[in-house]
Amino acid sequence: MLSDLPINLSKVRKEDIDKEILRLGMIAELDAVSLYEQLAAMTENKDIKTLVLDIAKEEKTHMGEFQALLLRLDKELVNELNKGRKEVEDITGK
Repeated sequence: MLSDLPINLSKVRKEDIDKEILRLGMIAELDAVSLYEQLAAMTENKDIKTLVLDIAKEEKTHMGEFQALLLRLDKELVNELNKGRKEVEDITGK
C-alpha cells in the first residue's frame, strides 16, 4: 500500500466511514508487517534483522488494536469470523 489509500473514502456512506478507517488502518499495518519481514529476510546483518523484526511485531500489535475496535463496531464481521473459525475446526479437526 505504501501510503496510497486503496479506496476513495469520500464515496463511503457516512455510517460506514469509521469501520472503513479501521479497516484501512489494518491494511496499512499488515502491509508494514509484510515489508519489514521481507526486509529482515534480505539482510545478513543481525542488528538490522533484529530491529525490523521487532518493528514488525509492534505493527502486529497495532493491527490487533484496529481489529479490536472494528469488532466493537461491526457485529456482522464478528459473526462471520466465528463461522470461519468453526469451518477451520471442522476441516482440520482441531
